Amino acid sequence: MKPYDVTALGELLIDFTQGGMSEQGNPMFEANPGGAPCNVLSMLSRLGKKTAFIGKVGNDGFGKQLAQAIEEVGIDATGLMFDNEVHTTLALVHKLENGDRDFSFYRNPGADMMLREEEVNEDLIRNAKIFHFGTLSLTDEEVKKATHRAVAIAEDAGLIRSFDPNLRPPLWKSLDEAKVQVDWGLQHCDILKISDNEITWFTGLDDYDEGIAALRKQYPNIRLICLSMGPDGSRAYYEDVRVEVPAFLQEGTIETTGAGDTFGACVLNGILESGLDGLDEAKLKEILTFANAAASIVTTRKGALRVMPQKDEVLAFLKANQ
Repeated sequence: MKPYDVTALGELLIDFTQGGMSEQGNPMFEANPGGAPCNVLSMLSRLGKKTAFIGKVGNDGFGKQLAQAIEEVGIDATGLMFDNEVHTTLALVHKLENGDRDFSFYRNPGADMMLREEEVNEDLIRNAKIFHFGTLSLTDEEVKKATHRAVAIAEDAGLIRSFDPNLRPPLWKSLDEAKVQVDWGLQHCDILKISDNEITWFTGLDDYDEGIAALRKQYPNIRLICLSMGPDGSRAYYEDVRVEVPAFLQEGTIETTGAGDTFGACVLNGILESGLDGLDEAKLKEILTFANAAASIVTTRKGALRVMPQKDEVLAFLKANQ
């Protein structure tokens, strides 16, 4: 029995989300703990799974806030490093009129980019069942080396590898470079969580099924692909099975920050409980339905990492909405 269910590597940062207007008419922002990998781990911890994180923050007030936050939600912070020279990465999240988000990053550089290859905690990876990563740890050379090292350890130890492209265009020197790194991630994963806009961007195909088919042909190593489509729900592609489940839309939706991470975490939770072999339509539908429900709950809350729902809360929501 391994002590960790999922170990993730990547960015841990502060998401400044708009929280109203001041008396002077200025926007006010709340400093929420964030970063896709830790959002995923936080949801998994709420579902009773053992999680660990590898990454770097600045040795500053925000970095200490983040370290405290991930420990509070049950994530093992043994692999969290502190940089004495580069500050913690910050992101300002603006909500657009259509409900989507616009990100402005303060990351030139940011501490998450400074993780070095020799700082990767090998034991946290070898002692896990799943290793999860994204592309924000592939944007710059130093942290890219660390990510490559971590993935190599995971592969050597026989872990299931989970990948989320999590495209953030402002963080790339060019979108051509982003495609190169997404391609690398796709070559090194067993489970892929990808969004509708990402599949269209990467493949150039507007039809999602055609885009997924192109990916499966080019990357036969990927055993399970889960497509998140926002208000249109989600799909899963596994061997010759395709499952689609509608979203749970709520009038109380505030913002979508963390919804995709919540969805992805619930997919990994389903794999931890059912395995990656012999999945059928009924099981995939069950996994997607739970994931959609959890993601819907998160859209009614500000922030993500600290406000993930408990398992009982998701089950109660499902009972009330089915």
